[in-house]
Amino acid sequence: MNDNALSADAWDAGTLYRLFTGSIAPRPIAWVSSADAASTANLAPFSFFNVASVAPPVLVFSPLLNGQAEAKDTLNNLTAVPECVIHIGGEVLAEALNVTSASLAPEQDEFEHAGLAKVAMPPLQVPRIAEAPVAFGCRVRDIMRFGEGPMAGNLVIAEVVAIHADPAVWNGRHVDLDVLKPIGRLAGSDYLRASDRFALSRPT
Repeated sequence: MNDNALSADAWDAGTLYRLFTGSIAPRPIAWVSSADAASTANLAPFSFFNVASVAPPVLVFSPLLNGQAEAKDTLNNLTAVPECVIHIGGEVLAEALNVTSASLAPEQDEFEHAGLAKVAMPPLQVPRIAEAPVAFGCRVRDIMRFGEGPMAGNLVIAEVVAIHADPAVWNGRHVDLDVLKPIGRLAGSDYLRASDRFALSRPT
């Protein structure tokens, strides 16, 4: 049997990114609102995202530094105001979600850019997306920084302190996937619908 394994050091960041995003898929999407010290809101999607803990409730997502090793607005905001709202948008909001991935100036408001309404998310000062069916209001517990170079990750560990769940999607026990219509991120410009599902019984 041929062993084609190479040391990770032999892979440049761009090639690793293409391998990760192409093979670690589909990935759920955290649609994250944050705010700077002047209360200017920011909204951006992140597909390096998942659940880390249930008790306490903790979500994690990882904004990468860009190709010039610069932090994105979300990361800068979380340093200034350590709270955020993580939304689950669904297929109905996919176009708006994509619009908020644009590289806008820090003083520009992605809510306005995408035509989305803001709603307060007490006890946080960061607003949530009014149209999003599920939103988790979080306080940042920690940010683990993995480097200072281009495409270095920054793992945001966010504890959920408030939850919005639309009754049309959540009945108190189950999420109606036919209503939520969750989407997943693939590589490049590709997304995936969760419309073709199958079930397996867990072994006892």
